[in-house]
Amino acid sequence: MIRVLIADDEPLIAAGIETVLGSAPDIEVIGVAGDGSAAVDAVVRHRPDVALLDVVMPVLGGLDAAARIRDRAPDTRCVLLTAFGTRPHVLAALGHGAAGYVLKNCEPGELLRAVRAAHAGDAFLSPRVTRLLLDTVGVERVARHQDAADRLARLTAREAEVLGLVAEGLSNAQIARRLRMTELTIKTYVSRVLTKLDCVNRVQAALVHRDAHPGARP
Repeated sequence: MIRVLIADDEPLIAAGIETVLGSAPDIEVIGVAGDGSAAVDAVVRHRPDVALLDVVMPVLGGLDAAARIRDRAPDTRCVLLTAFGTRPHVLAALGHGAAGYVLKNCEPGELLRAVRAAHAGDAFLSPRVTRLLLDTVGVERVARHQDAADRLARLTAREAEVLGLVAEGLSNAQIARRLRMTELTIKTYVSRVLTKLDCVNRVQAALVHRDAHPGARP
């Protein structure tokens, strides 16, 4: 059972999210917080698997709440739910260690996929958010390419291979089957890759791979 905490200052939206999540047989909503500070306290107290955080909340916003949760309850994965699908908001969320970024007007199934992906240790971006990131690649491309190439040079051949599969969107289990290794071994490789690339999550690592290999999938 995936234990989820919801944080949103709009009661109707929080109730709607709770209804969507409650319809899934593998998800249990263990609480609802009305602001980011209360969400951090609830996460520390109850240790949910996933915290679903609105970006804009009183007292403490979702981005800062995600950063505090990462420090105080690192086993809880944070998914940001917001009406803001702009590139700065997305990059800020990823920089704060979010495992997912989902728009509030998404389909219910998309929200469920985001929660399940976060719980599985994967990252999830709404398809429209992914397209946004790709469409905004422009004048910074050359500089990002060089920076990404320098970072990838730190990896061993096997780590680079694992990163390539992460960039394809494969889960640890899928990579393990592809390379005929145990899932635990792949998890160790992914952890090493994130450390060497100075990334906090798989999405960041995939973007580094994309910048180093134009045309690669994010």
